[in-house]
Amino acid sequence: MERQAFRMKLKPGFEDEYRKRHDEIWPELSQALADAGITDYAIFLDPADGSLFAVRKLGAGNTAADLAGHPLVRKWWDFMALVMEVNPDNSPVEVPLVEVFYQA
Repeated sequence: MERQAFRMKLKPGFEDEYRKRHDEIWPELSQALADAGITDYAIFLDPADGSLFAVRKLGAGNTAADLAGHPLVRKWWDFMALVMEVNPDNSPVEVPLVEVFYQA
């Protein structure tokens, strides 16, 4: 099992909307993430500056890298582009984080 963490950024004033959209995450998107081998996925917000910290586990043989081409994921990215910093293709700007400590 691989742990992966990354940082993203909300646009100012969209904290409540971001939370609402994730509280109502599409069941078929949750299933696509699970089918790709992603588990224990959590996103934390730093309200001081709108930074988002995400951490997830990737199972052996996961297909997480293929999700960028999944039509449902692309639709979610388009849906979320209003509230967060995105790349030209509407994928979230993700900054990978390096693990420096872990205690099981």
